[in-house]
Amino acid sequence: MKNETILLAVVALIVGLLGGYLVFSISSSNKEQQAMPTIPAGSGTPTDYARRIAEAEKIVAQDPKNLTVWISLGNDYFDTDQAQKAINAYGKALELDPNNTNVLTDQGVMYRRVGWFDKAIANFERALKIDPKHLQSLYNMGIVYAVDLKQPAKGVPYWKRYVEVDPTSATGIRIKGMIEQYAKGTPPVMK
Repeated sequence: MKNETILLAVVALIVGLLGGYLVFSISSSNKEQQAMPTIPAGSGTPTDYARRIAEAEKIVAQDPKNLTVWISLGNDYFDTDQAQKAINAYGKALELDPNNTNVLTDQGVMYRRVGWFDKAIANFERALKIDPKHLQSLYNMGIVYAVDLKQPAKGVPYWKRYVEVDPTSATGIRIKGMIEQYAKGTPPVMK
């Protein structure tokens, strides 16, 4: 009788552990599904973007501290040329993670798009203070100064820093060409 009691206790323990694992797995799976929109970011048709944006807006309405979804929402607004909405979504993300260099830079690009060059520069400077080799901030700082503000003397040094860090990439090579054109006194044509 003692062996049967021990066997029954072991079986009950195993069933309890498996049941707990299954409940935890299902609960975690539902949370993961709520955390991210189901359509992959950075791709899709306008309908896909609209659906993904709607899903993300619902999620952040229920969970306003969901950094990942705020960033995804900002990126989707960025990709669909909704600059002000992107600025706002990135602002929410930066409230949660103020030192995120990529979000600072993406918000800076959106500031540039609406013509707020001083705010764009401030974002790029903040990102560069956190990571002095942040390539996107170096590139965009050069663009704002050299192209938008027509101050290549202020922009080219940022591009030179970019090239020091990444001289052989396609962007690095393109930047070298832009620096050469400014040195000749003929600004590059930006597309």
